[in-house]
Amino acid sequence: QLQLVESGGGAVQPGGSLRLSCAASGFTLESYAIGWFRQAPGKEREGVSCISISGSTNYADSVKGRFTLTRDNDKNTVYLQMNSVKPEDTAVYSCAATMRVGYHVATMDLNEYDYWGQGTQVTVSS
Repeated sequence: QLQLVESGGGAVQPGGSLRLSCAASGFTLESYAIGWFRQAPGKEREGVSCISISGSTNYADSVKGRFTLTRDNDKNTVYLQMNSVKPEDTAVYSCAATMRVGYHVATMDLNEYDYWGQGTQVTVSS
C-alpha cells in the first residue's frame, strides 16, 4: 500500500534542466521526511537532498545552488528541480521516506529511510 514512484528522468545535455517527481500513495507524504538519493554506475548510493517533516531542506555540497527540493502536499508529491546539470549528475535517482526522525530533521543518511521508490535514470551527456 505504501508506494513511492519516481518519474521525470531522461537524457539531458550539460547545462540543461530536468525536474524529477516522487509521487506517494498509501500514506500522507506531509507526515514523512523525504530524501532524494542517487547511485552512479560503480558508485555507492549518496544523498542528494532531503526535506524534514516541518519543511526544512538540506543539500549535498555537489548540488547546492543547482538543485531545489520542493514538496506539494496537495499533490502528495515531492520534486527535485535539477538545473545546470553536469555529466557527473548521471545516476539513478531514487526518493525515500521515513517518519523515524524528528519533526525538524532533514537527514541524508540512507539508513534512516524505510520506504524507497524504484528510481529513475538521469543521463547527462553531450
